[in-house]
Amino acid sequence: MNIHEYQAKALLKRFGVTVPRGGVAYTAEEAETVARDLGGPIWVVKAQIHAGGRGKAGGVKVVKSLDAVKETADKMLGMTLVTHQTGPTGKEVKRVYIEEGCDIKRELYLGMLVDRATSRVTIMASTEGGMEIEEVAAKTPEKILKVAIDPASGVQPFHAREIAFGLGLEGKQVQVATKFIVSLAQAFQELDASIVEINPLVVTGSGDIVCLDAKINFDDNALYRHKDIEELRDEDEEDPAELEAGRHGLNYVKLDGNIGCMVNGAGLAMATMDIIKLYGSSPANFLDVGGGATRERVTTAFKLILSDPNVEGILVNIFGGIMRCDVIAEGVVAAAREVSLHVPLVVRLEGTNVALGKKIMADSGLPILSADNLADAAQKIVQAVKEAV
Repeated sequence: MNIHEYQAKALLKRFGVTVPRGGVAYTAEEAETVARDLGGPIWVVKAQIHAGGRGKAGGVKVVKSLDAVKETADKMLGMTLVTHQTGPTGKEVKRVYIEEGCDIKRELYLGMLVDRATSRVTIMASTEGGMEIEEVAAKTPEKILKVAIDPASGVQPFHAREIAFGLGLEGKQVQVATKFIVSLAQAFQELDASIVEINPLVVTGSGDIVCLDAKINFDDNALYRHKDIEELRDEDEEDPAELEAGRHGLNYVKLDGNIGCMVNGAGLAMATMDIIKLYGSSPANFLDVGGGATRERVTTAFKLILSDPNVEGILVNIFGGIMRCDVIAEGVVAAAREVSLHVPLVVRLEGTNVALGKKIMADSGLPILSADNLADAAQKIVQAVKEAV
């Protein structure tokens, strides 16, 4: 789950992370009021969307009068902001964040994430603040500092000092940065975050260390113990299909391909997507219906797949261990009839009640292609899509 910048800063402030003063506004008049309360002479008006690259797209403006705050907020609210992370459709700006100005001397990068390579929480930092960390990694990887944290000890001051010295901080800045990084690590752990990113982390003219922009992603599996964080969810910023999937206990992620996938089990879903690529096509989604899906959940999953206009064919790949193949077959048949199936459908079933499942599909009278194994299924759906074009 993602949240907005102003929400991330409010959470980090609770843990002692230094952030500029600011306030959120939903109208130009509210923006002017926030700016007046903050005091001048410089303010920053920031579009609040769940995407990076806002500054380059015109979503961050520095202004020097209350009238300019109001005028800028009025122009920004309602605009569609297109960045490299939003895709060509962009995102509509429905709220802005008004923040006090900052005397920026240096821009740095600081982040924490779970490094899959080491299976450890890792602190990442760079002197190239303000840039996308992926771009820094591609062009100047030597400028990225990494410190992996032993879970037995957690983040210690010496970890933070290593980062501070690596960023070229000196004197009292090292002590301030050490406290800052330890506080950030505490927030990361206690909030069950998957990513905390501060870009830029700035050194001010007076030598202070300030979080100028913040991004936090949370582990969805831990939200049950963070009801206050779950309430920060902005459903307008999320994919409608993914939201609908979540309501029905489905794990769904939209992708850019043309073959819809419905699979039980994350590992099997990944393998299914890989084999579709192997045989020359691309998956349109990741969709795991889980190990105990009902007929209704399967029907919902089917509808979600077909809600994507890019889907030209569907591959259902089910291994019936806990889940029974006849339940899957009933859901597939019901969904195909309900939505008036208009694209090729290949189903591979294996496991509990597989014979009954295949019989249900065969007796349905629907044009469902049955496959004997995963390779056979992938070949059949790729070929069927080509022939249908």
